[in-house]
Amino acid sequence: MDDPKKLLSKLGYDSSLDDILAENGWQDFVVARVITEHKERYVVQSAGGIYDAEITGNLRFTAASREDFPAVGDWVTIQIYDENMAIIHKILPRRSVIKRQAVGASGTVQIIATNIDVAFLVQAVDRDFNMNRLERYLTISYSSRVKPVIILTKTDLAEPKYVDELRTLLEKRISEVPVYTVSNETGTGLEEVRTLLKEGKTYCLLGSSGVGKSSLLNNLAGKSRMRTDAVSSSNNKGRHVTTHRELILLDDGGVLIDNPGMREVGIADTESGIEATFDQIMSLSGKCKYKDCTHTVEHDCAVLKALETGELDEAVYQNYLKMQKERAHFETSAQEKKRHDKSLGKLIKNYYKQDFKGRR
Repeated sequence: MDDPKKLLSKLGYDSSLDDILAENGWQDFVVARVITEHKERYVVQSAGGIYDAEITGNLRFTAASREDFPAVGDWVTIQIYDENMAIIHKILPRRSVIKRQAVGASGTVQIIATNIDVAFLVQAVDRDFNMNRLERYLTISYSSRVKPVIILTKTDLAEPKYVDELRTLLEKRISEVPVYTVSNETGTGLEEVRTLLKEGKTYCLLGSSGVGKSSLLNNLAGKSRMRTDAVSSSNNKGRHVTTHRELILLDDGGVLIDNPGMREVGIADTESGIEATFDQIMSLSGKCKYKDCTHTVEHDCAVLKALETGELDEAVYQNYLKMQKERAHFETSAQEKKRHDKSLGKLIKNYYKQDFKGRR
């Protein structure tokens, strides 16, 4: 059996968290990491074991938004009250948070995973490949201060020449992001990806349904951890299988988080992420005549000039504009929601302040 401290280290525990525990007087609590989440029911792993867990009523009451609830990857303090159950008291500060705009909830953020070191952006080389979507994944990675790595899967379903062309396209359009090609069926390229996994580091798989994330996880783990369905002969895609986020401790080192496939990757407050993704446009914008240039209609706009000469790819430019518009819409919606929530909170507070005794 692993030494307790060694197990926490494998799970990604950073000694800097010791200082946080000491500063807040939380040393008497047990430290654990959230490994799964099911609608405010959690599974956590500590040095002593794995427990089903719930949050305290105070943590639920004081939460201003969904971001204040535990998420997969979080380090939390717990109190164990029997051999299988625990109560989550506090969420320790997060080093990184990968998030997106919640589907169907304007101005609201959904946390994908926390305390991530590297994001594996997984795309299949078949008909599902989508450069614009990949740039969205890059944006949320950069805004979260998480290192992105691109992994192209299903290379056994494509001609080597086509795979090489995709790599060339990626290297031209996306700078300084490593690209790996793998086949989960034949095993080609898996060893290269496996060498990226380091003990104590946390990796997150991001990608759409059917691109091979669960198969990749199973191969990297060396065992079947996630169920995968057969690929449809009509569209070369497996049915959506992963239904929840799960953190898995790999035998050979490293922690890997699988996620349900995401067709919608809504941009949420990611100005810095957009700048990092579209670094060519940011570099050109420094040569624009106006500091507040929108790169749409202005005279002497270096970005528009680069577009005219072919220096800047039209597809890159259009995706940049689309994501900037989406970001601005999210920020406006978030501000409106914040004002609404503040007004509602004030109304409720005033209600409880009043003495309604004897009143109708």
